[in-house]
Amino acid sequence: MNNKVTGLGGVFFKVNNPEKTREWYKEHLGIESETWGAQFPWRNFENPDEIGNSLWNPFKMQSTYFEPSDKPFMINYIVENLVELLEELKQQGVEALGKMHEDEFGKFAWIMDPDGQKLELWEPPKA
Repeated sequence: MNNKVTGLGGVFFKVNNPEKTREWYKEHLGIESETWGAQFPWRNFENPDEIGNSLWNPFKMQSTYFEPSDKPFMINYIVENLVELLEELKQQGVEALGKMHEDEFGKFAWIMDPDGQKLELWEPPKA
């Protein structure tokens, strides 16, 4: 496999009351967040001038974003070249869920692991 995960892009989890959860994390752990979550900046070890972010976000319990997984969380992994990785995964029998999505935040695709956990693969936009 030529393409690989290069980092943790984010952790997303379902809660009963996202606003209350955000307030608790702010008060007790100092995590400042908006309705879309919080960003944790970091630098690329091999290229310290390159700055990235990992995201943290509580979702409403009724969110369908994690479907078809029935798990209450989803992990986002940063990848180097999403198009090539999806082709490699397809050759290995791993099918993408739907079509790749691209916007100003980068390229996104979703797969399922063998335990039924939905994974989000993210290629951030080039700086």
